[in-house]
Amino acid sequence: MDDYREINKANWDERAPLHAASAEYGLARFADDPEFISDVVRFDLPRLGEVAGLRGVHLQCHIGTDTISLSRLGASMTGLDFSPVALAEARRLAESAGAEVPFVEGDVYDAPALLGREGFDLVFTGVGAIGWLPDIRRWAGVVAALLRPGGRLFIREGHPMLWALDDVRTDGLLAVEYPYFERAEPLVWTDDGTYVTVDKPLVNSTTHEWNHGLGEIITALLGEGLVLTGLTEHDSLPWQPFPGQMTDIGGGEWRLTDRPWRLPHSYTLTAVKPNPREVR
Repeated sequence: MDDYREINKANWDERAPLHAASAEYGLARFADDPEFISDVVRFDLPRLGEVAGLRGVHLQCHIGTDTISLSRLGASMTGLDFSPVALAEARRLAESAGAEVPFVEGDVYDAPALLGREGFDLVFTGVGAIGWLPDIRRWAGVVAALLRPGGRLFIREGHPMLWALDDVRTDGLLAVEYPYFERAEPLVWTDDGTYVTVDKPLVNSTTHEWNHGLGEIITALLGEGLVLTGLTEHDSLPWQPFPGQMTDIGGGEWRLTDRPWRLPHSYTLTAVKPNPREVR
């Protein structure tokens, strides 16, 4: 299964420059406005809490928009990604934005060896990240290893129920087509597009992906000793999984036009690694 990394990396290496140049990402806004932060981070400000002064790591940081946004909120951030092309774009963005953010190349599962154990107050993971990983329990172990006692995890993701739906139907029905629970074998996709507007098809169009049920994610974190401190399911998300069936509600968020209450679109989860000295 190890070849999934190389297959997915080839895809993301090709995507990264397209994303950096796209109107959807709008990277120039970071240079033009020193207070600008990404829509993804802005959406979760009520749940994020105070991050100023925290040492944080953004796992699977891609081209760094959320990483730099957290830095602008006062956190001392490090970004980690397996795509050297994406990291080159992230470093260019940081330079143009005047942000001192180191970006490290590496696989998520190798993060403790690359970045050190128990050195972070905050582990941040953004939308569309963990579905590229085959083993959510191993991911939870990485999170626990990176966090210092008292440190916290913050993740916003597409809801696993959303990932299980058939997204190519044209009849408006929400039909469960793909696994909700984690399976050993990946879903293998061939798609020559990406989630921003591009004028040419991708050459490296094959990807390997996995879904992870919400219970599996929570159980994995609990199994590593973390304490769940928040879980909010949202009826919106920052892209259009069903084009033509979604309404733009502002702030970069989209919602099903027809009875959006039928589907949890995304979720925000927070957890803390207990400090043994504070346990009574």
